[in-house]
Amino acid sequence: MLPLVLTDEEWDAVVPDETVMRPGAEALCARLGVGGLPLERFTEGSVPVYAVGDALVLKLFPAAGARDGIVEERVLTRLHGALPIPTPSVHAAGEYVNGWRHILMSRLPGEGLAPAWPRIPRPDRERIARECGEALAALHALDPEPLADTLGPGDWPAFLARQRAGAVARQRDRGLTEDWLEQIPDFLAAAPLPAAPERALLHTEFMREHLLTDPAGGWRLTGLIDFEPAMIGDPAYDLVAVGLFTTRADPHLLGRLLDAYGRRFEPRLLMAYTLLHVYSNLPWYLRELKPSARTLDALAEEWFGTA
Repeated sequence: MLPLVLTDEEWDAVVPDETVMRPGAEALCARLGVGGLPLERFTEGSVPVYAVGDALVLKLFPAAGARDGIVEERVLTRLHGALPIPTPSVHAAGEYVNGWRHILMSRLPGEGLAPAWPRIPRPDRERIARECGEALAALHALDPEPLADTLGPGDWPAFLARQRAGAVARQRDRGLTEDWLEQIPDFLAAAPLPAAPERALLHTEFMREHLLTDPAGGWRLTGLIDFEPAMIGDPAYDLVAVGLFTTRADPHLLGRLLDAYGRRFEPRLLMAYTLLHVYSNLPWYLRELKPSARTLDALAEEWFGTA
């Protein structure tokens, strides 16, 4: 029996604890008719995720994150067979006990693109960038309205206004230094944010950590996973994670990706969305990418410029 998890403290105590999680996962597998198959927990992720045999994955969401389970179930069902990159198919989903939700889904072949990246030859990296652009274009071309009753934020301009109001405090809390903090208000005031943006289905974390590839297939992309942060909003918002964590400030790769996507974006717009993103952490990005730029305008070109 899995306990009720409503607070951060309960989450930190329960979710990592396999003496608690594994019996609950095993009981759920038995209920779903897949009991007895080998159960192996993945080390990545903020919620418990288990390989169930060779063909299935079980993802569990505590009560505090139950809405994420509903979002991922709805989005995966909507995306089934709709993208050029495979996404998991839902075998079963719903409530479990004490507010927990579950999704039993297909397991996609391949390995994570992030750990595989150093072994991938440059020509294959360029093809992967094109495949990413094609997949994003297909994702953003889907009608998001069937999911509007589940996905936020609803009022996109109001969402941006809230994010902008808290932008400086959010980065200060993450340890950003004053020389960067003092630039944020003027940069956002001048940013070319669209007054009435398109509405598209967004992954919001389209990055190597959520992509799979298979060397046996010539380093083709074999999967796109983890849709619980999905939103409906401006397509440009999805390019933040792409530029920071998929092409990682490589202007040539980003250019190839956007050529396949069919559209390019103003670097200052993508930098603005970097500051307004719900998971924005500029100090971490600076540590990871080690840019030479010292202004937000220059940083926009360094991270989101294309070749």
